[in-house]
Amino acid sequence: MRADRVVTVDGLVPAVVAVTNGKISAILRPDAAMNGDAAAARGASGGEYGAAGAGTVVQLAADEVLLPGLVDTHVHVNEPGRTQWEGFATATAAAAAGGVTTIADMPLNCVPPTTAVTALRLKQTAAAGQCRIDVAFWGGAVPGNEPDRPALHEAGVLGFKCFTVDSGVPEFPPLGDAGLERAAAQLAALGGLLLVHAEDPRWITQAARPGSQAYADFLSSRPDQAETAAVARALEIARHTGVRLHILHVSSAEVLPLLAAARAEGLAVTAETCPHYLALAAEDIPDGATQFKCCPPIRVRANRDQLWEGLRAGIIDSVVSDHSPCPPALKRLAEGDFAAAWGGIASVQLALSVVWTFGRERGVSLVDVARWMSASPASIAGLPDKGGIEVGRDADLVAFAPAERFTVDPAILAHRHKLTPYAGARLAGAVRRTWLRGREVYPAAADTRPAGRLLVRPRLAAGAQ
Repeated sequence: MRADRVVTVDGLVPAVVAVTNGKISAILRPDAAMNGDAAAARGASGGEYGAAGAGTVVQLAADEVLLPGLVDTHVHVNEPGRTQWEGFATATAAAAAGGVTTIADMPLNCVPPTTAVTALRLKQTAAAGQCRIDVAFWGGAVPGNEPDRPALHEAGVLGFKCFTVDSGVPEFPPLGDAGLERAAAQLAALGGLLLVHAEDPRWITQAARPGSQAYADFLSSRPDQAETAAVARALEIARHTGVRLHILHVSSAEVLPLLAAARAEGLAVTAETCPHYLALAAEDIPDGATQFKCCPPIRVRANRDQLWEGLRAGIIDSVVSDHSPCPPALKRLAEGDFAAAWGGIASVQLALSVVWTFGRERGVSLVDVARWMSASPASIAGLPDKGGIEVGRDADLVAFAPAERFTVDPAILAHRHKLTPYAGARLAGAVRRTWLRGREVYPAAADTRPAGRLLVRPRLAAGAQ
């Protein structure tokens, strides 16, 4: 693949990316590729790779940039059990259309949840043969599944997600303080990763509001203090157990000093945020517009600006979608009751364009975006073949047109239900083509056999071809 602009570890450079057997086999300067001059062919890391072999050459258009495939480590597929909400076929088709080549599926809202090996096997069986892109799996940590966690870890889940507050589904209850500490100690001994949905239920109970159409009421029912208290508790537990800790979907900028101090102290902690927290603002959400509901909530503009600062400062490591769809009826649009509506935003297809649209206004580069949405999530999840245009990695690539603008029409979305808070939004940056291990998966003919594989920790793949 030849492009005037390729995002590599050396930045944005002209290059020819050679692909052999699904792997990146060389990254060449265009002049070296033309001349077959191995001595002049140096790749992104400065090593000498030699000239690429003969084969089909894909030339990107002048307005396109070659990006590494995105790695979205926060996706709720919901199959089996709630496949009417979302399934592997639709979720991975939407991901491919958004330049995502690997997702990590969350252990809820499927039934049964992925809290035991038997449930993981059911999920893998359901996914087999349906996936347009590669799929890995998180396990769950819930009260009572301590005996199941070592076997899940051995079976190859990437880590374990838990809640400190009601998850919204009864089959995935939260861990209390004692349960969280036991899970952290257990996973530290296993060498596992603990993912925490960090909201303190005591603050939420104290701030509870009756059903209301007012977004301000919903926002005040999930205060910043709920997030900061839960993050502080998780960090304290990490401090004395030594567990690797990942804080999910940071929405409140008030947690940034806590995370920065923990990093300075040397704790093994990472954090993510999501496109909706970087793009949307509470002041702009109409009352009754429950398509904007998510937990933790979208906060005010000033908070959004501080999240961007935290991301650029490296306090927040990654940006992932938290794709959490549901049937439109569960959003209660007719009554507009935020308390009763399901909390979740379906955005895996639009995440790249959303982040680029709002990031470029702040001087963010495509190199930054690739780091936040590809390299960093791959590193956190322990997927060494993913996350960058480097020799030896999977040839997961995206032709992205950063200057192209489009208006979000829900009809173009490939996920199962089309409801989105971005309907009608004018976004910059269009995904034109996506390749998985060198094979084009978007756009793809309807009869193209899905090429995705089911990944397990750290890199072994079981066929889903």
